[in-house]
Amino acid sequence: MMSTMIGDDELLARFVAGEPDAFVTFYRRHLAAILGFFLRRTRDAELTADLTAEVFAAALVAARRYRPGEQPALAWLYGIAAHKLADSRRRGRVEDEARRRLALAPLTIDDEDLARVEEMADSGAAEAALQSLPQGQRDAVLARVVQERPYAEIAETMRCSELLARQRVSRGLRALRDQMKEAG
Repeated sequence: MMSTMIGDDELLARFVAGEPDAFVTFYRRHLAAILGFFLRRTRDAELTADLTAEVFAAALVAARRYRPGEQPALAWLYGIAAHKLADSRRRGRVEDEARRRLALAPLTIDDEDLARVEEMADSGAAEAALQSLPQGQRDAVLARVVQERPYAEIAETMRCSELLARQRVSRGLRALRDQMKEAG
């Protein structure tokens, strides 16, 4: 597991150099902040989830173009978020270009998921909750919920059955939900 002491610029540089876990750490570090950014502006948990997914997908695609020192990485990420929000308002929908470029399937979320997004954004507890999950569950939840990957692809990446991938996502989401209830 990558240290949280590594700066954002270094995380992005490591990701570009071929360390995918560096982006996962960057994502986890800033998920709650980006969720909160959108939820405060839209007051719509579903739109917040869609915009957040698109921001991190766009950051993943654009990471090679990020130049350390020009601006802090978090400012760069907020710039992407502001751009995605403005595009969404102008078009009347969330553009999913970055997620399509990464071949990520659309995310399906239910009312419980929407409530969890609101709770995570409001409480800022997302980082601690995600970090507390066993690695297999954490990776499966991130792959399914954030990266919107199909279960078959998750299973292949995790070298397990599709059923086990589904169980890991389900157990991880249940654990997150339980943690949020305890925190509330």
